[in-house]
Amino acid sequence: MSKHYAVFGHPVAHSLSPRIHTAFGRQTGIPVDYAAIDAEPGQFVHALGDFASRGGVGANVTLPLKQAAFSLCDDLTERARRAGAVNTLVRNGDTWHGDNTDGAGLVRDLTDRHALDLRARRTLLLGAGGAARGVAPALLDAGIGDLYIVNRTAQRSDALADALGEPGRVHPRYLQDLPSMGEFDLIINATSAARDGGIPSLPRSIIGPRCAAVDLNYGEVAILFLAWARASGCHDVVDGLGMLVEQAAASFALWHGVRPETDAVYDSLLARHDALVTAD
Repeated sequence: MSKHYAVFGHPVAHSLSPRIHTAFGRQTGIPVDYAAIDAEPGQFVHALGDFASRGGVGANVTLPLKQAAFSLCDDLTERARRAGAVNTLVRNGDTWHGDNTDGAGLVRDLTDRHALDLRARRTLLLGAGGAARGVAPALLDAGIGDLYIVNRTAQRSDALADALGEPGRVHPRYLQDLPSMGEFDLIINATSAARDGGIPSLPRSIIGPRCAAVDLNYGEVAILFLAWARASGCHDVVDGLGMLVEQAAASFALWHGVRPETDAVYDSLLARHDALVTAD
């Protein structure tokens, strides 16, 4: 039976992951059969089981299924366990092994590609779902300063802060607290609010002189937040395309035993995106 790989999400038709993994396969000389599979949360267990029965041996998981994937794994890496969310599945006999490459992908993109020094940055994390959970532990490990978590649902901010286990350094807050929270050096948008037509109202007072604004989304979904960041005077503005490529490379290495080079793939996707924007 041939080996199959996929990305699961809802929606997922927009995903660049099939294009990225195909490019990695060409680069490394490894044949890659990688598809995008749309699965609503209530259908995910069935869809994943069907995928495995057809020879599925590895999968990426995106919104809104990362925490559901975590619960389906029989064993987990330490970083997945800390995150409470899984973005990479590896078939292990009749069970799934879970990992989370999001945080490592984000840190690698910000520090290597964008040359940002993350150390001691006072950081605001917008969102407390699967995307936020995936990157928070890696940001802490990379040496950021205090981390403030803001989410529309306060209970989720509290839950993520508790899970991270650093009460002196991680602080859950409410959206209405933002105007009085002072300046930040790093603002991470880990929400999917733009998919639903808007982002939280953010005051300019939270932007420090060296502030970097990072959206974990890419493409059209990132436009609103990044436009706000530029208009508000952020020193650096970064979307999630580089993180996507870097986390994909880490997943590819787990499945195939070789880590592909990412710069050429990133540059190709960026050029394609710029061409589409110009055409519009």
